[in-house]
Amino acid sequence: MLADMVMPSARSSAYAAAPVAGATNCAASRAREDACPGALRLHQADDGGLARVRVPGGVLDVAQATALHAAASRLGDGDVHLTSRGNVQLRGLGADSGVELARMLGGAGLLPSVAHERVRNIVASPLSGLDGSGHLDIRGRLTQLDRLVCESEELRELSGRFLFAVDDGRGDVAALGADVTLVAESEGCALLRIGAGRDASALRVASERAAAGAVAAAEVFLEAARECGVRAWRVADLPMAGGELARRTAQRLRGAARVVPVPAESGVTGDGPAPGLVTGSSGTVALCLLAPLGRLTGRQWELLVRTAERAGSGELRLTPWRGVVVPGLAPGRAPEALAALGAAGLVVDRASPWRGVGACAGRPGCAKSLTDVRADAATAVAVASDGAAGGPRALPVYWAGCERRCGHPRGDRVEVVAGADGYQVSVIGGSGAVRPVPRAPRSELAAIVAAARTGAGGAAYGPVRDNPATTSP
Repeated sequence: MLADMVMPSARSSAYAAAPVAGATNCAASRAREDACPGALRLHQADDGGLARVRVPGGVLDVAQATALHAAASRLGDGDVHLTSRGNVQLRGLGADSGVELARMLGGAGLLPSVAHERVRNIVASPLSGLDGSGHLDIRGRLTQLDRLVCESEELRELSGRFLFAVDDGRGDVAALGADVTLVAESEGCALLRIGAGRDASALRVASERAAAGAVAAAEVFLEAARECGVRAWRVADLPMAGGELARRTAQRLRGAARVVPVPAESGVTGDGPAPGLVTGSSGTVALCLLAPLGRLTGRQWELLVRTAERAGSGELRLTPWRGVVVPGLAPGRAPEALAALGAAGLVVDRASPWRGVGACAGRPGCAKSLTDVRADAATAVAVASDGAAGGPRALPVYWAGCERRCGHPRGDRVEVVAGADGYQVSVIGGSGAVRPVPRAPRSELAAIVAAARTGAGGAAYGPVRDNPATTSP
């Protein structure tokens, strides 16, 4: 494991570099070091080593996708696992696989900077330039931002949790609560938002300076963390007001930006691409699909890569909703290609009960999980009737093996959290309001979750309990 390949900074950091993680996760207390895994710093899970490969904007070419599959097959469990940031996780890695993994990823161009490999956390609108929506095709801006992040010596100090977002104006990734968000505007400008929620601040910058502005905001964050003497992984951890961060960022940009009020988020949706076909103005078609619980088997990944190879773009775009977009297909071939991916077990129908269903690793991969939540989620999906829980009006649902709820989404959702006495089902509002669901036996769990997702559930709360003779939630 190559923990020592993450090069130390010469200056004091806003967080301290940690050794190879063991039994840690990205929901740890700020009192601890940031042990978020990377491609070179592996996490030791119950099912073996775990590597998290950052894929800025989720964009992979065919060679890179092939290298990920080869690494998963040769060194890990054979599957490719998608994260809620459009990144890739490889699981089941052997204890001696670190050097070979680094060689394979580096050879495919997936490690452009060893010192920055954990901080290249950038989500981007996955349909940008494909469907005629949004104000700007942000692919050039995405590439520029990743390059500038890797060129900044200061940004080596960022936590592996710090997140950038590049939104083309449609409001999808702008709703994901990134620390620094760029939103394209129609006037040749971009909104640069620092932080999220009520504490956010904003600047308006010229489009050509947007990426530089995002890097400046992140550098100002690190300076503020050192000044405040806190270990801040994200902007929300700072005691400093967001307006001060915006003011300092504007000063650093030397007149190329001005502080503006944070606009109302009326156009922000947080919804990812619906499964199916998307036809753009160019006449080509993009395939949009979801991976159930973010897991792609080796066979499914190979089929995706072959589909992308035959398409004009030769590209895969991973989404923060654990999905994949394959752009560039000819209209006559797209329906057949989508059907083949559906037959392989991927979600290609917007009415699928799998739509909006997520889960943490659960057992056996995580020692802290109380149960195999993925198996229980799959059971609930299997008994969902006529896709009633999977339509666009249904709330997302997230299954968690313990109270940490690692990887849970933002916004309105249903949470199904394992506890010592069974599952607690709750409806969570984006504002943080919690409405638990009535107690019921385990046999009714799937029906309760489906009702909560569609607004048909009750309002009195308690855990969904097992038979008293059952010990596992």
